[in-house]
Amino acid sequence: MVTRNEQSWEERGQRREVMGPHHHSLPHVLPQSPEDDDRKVRRREKNRVAAQRSRKKQTQKADKLHEEYECLEQENTALRREIGKLTEELKHLSEALKEHEKMCPLLLCPMNFVPVPRPDPVASCLPR
Repeated sequence: MVTRNEQSWEERGQRREVMGPHHHSLPHVLPQSPEDDDRKVRRREKNRVAAQRSRKKQTQKADKLHEEYECLEQENTALRREIGKLTEELKHLSEALKEHEKMCPLLLCPMNFVPVPRPDPVASCLPR
């Protein structure tokens, strides 16, 4: 559907010819005084400026959202890259630990599984 703003002047003229020269969406009112015409012109100008301001604000908001989107996409990409590196590091360290556990003398000695009483670290710091 084409909006009024998207219609060319020619299309509007052709439409007016089909509907008649006095066809308006509002009922016809008595002729206006020059003051009413001035008021109407000022109101239209004020409305036009307000509409421009609204469209500009909307465009700025959309631009800002697009910039935020771009930043978040870049941050997301960097975080995914970091996840990949950390996953590789975890894999490498897990394999190294697994290999170490096979030959670790502390883990192989059965005496290390016997609980050994250890002194309380807080008690050893207190004066006697």
